[in-house]
Amino acid sequence: MSENLLLAFGLTLFAGLSTGIGSLLAFFTSHTNTKFLSVTLGFSAGVMIYVSMIEIFVKAKNALIHSLGPGPGNWVTVGGFFAGMLLIATIDKFIPKQSNPHELRTVEDMKSPGMTEKSDKQTDLLKMGTFTALAIGIHNFPEGIATFTSALQDPKLGIAIAVAIAIHNIPEGIAVSVPIYFATGDKKRAFKLSFLSGLSEPIGAFAAYLFLMPFLNEVMFGVIFAAVAGIMVFISLDELLPAAKRYDEAHLSIYGLISGMAVMALSLLLFI
Repeated sequence: MSENLLLAFGLTLFAGLSTGIGSLLAFFTSHTNTKFLSVTLGFSAGVMIYVSMIEIFVKAKNALIHSLGPGPGNWVTVGGFFAGMLLIATIDKFIPKQSNPHELRTVEDMKSPGMTEKSDKQTDLLKMGTFTALAIGIHNFPEGIATFTSALQDPKLGIAIAVAIAIHNIPEGIAVSVPIYFATGDKKRAFKLSFLSGLSEPIGAFAAYLFLMPFLNEVMFGVIFAAVAGIMVFISLDELLPAAKRYDEAHLSIYGLISGMAVMALSLLLFI
């Protein structure tokens, strides 16, 4: 596992800092490509759901059954899966709706007539962007743990998870940078805050390294993998798919979902 340490940290850093890509996209376009976002969010959800249920959950189950026996192993796997869902649901519950990173922000929204006036609305936008950055930091911390531990155990699986998380972090970067830019007119400030908000994922990886590494064994990996599967399925069903449908037509998000599953299935057959 130690030989995968640098790769695990690198993948987590890549996934987290992809919020900066969303920030750049927001600055260099006059309108939001909602069709592209709808397909990519659906694709990310498809990758997450498929890899969680077909690969991660099964790996967790096999590890726990091998260590604890069929009865306890199955129970602990299912318990870990729903514990992961409960964890991410609890985090979401304490994030105000207006600061939720998956509440959509588009360039067009910020260009409405009322937003261009020097008024309290600019202060509201700045507050919205700042709190969204903080919310993303809290929200992405467990994702960092998920990416790190997965890559540590299985590098190819870690790469798949990192790519899926990176895709869904792009709209989060937009959610931070757009309101801050339209409030301050400062692209550098908006990009910096958006970029820094993604650092919570490598921080999560570092926390996992400090506090989980000494205890990592087959049982611990099984529990973590089961929880990771639950976290990723919850994020997909509660956030990615609803966001994809709100961005554009429902069919596009479903096509993206099926494509993500197909690509993930093919990569598992060919490479893992």
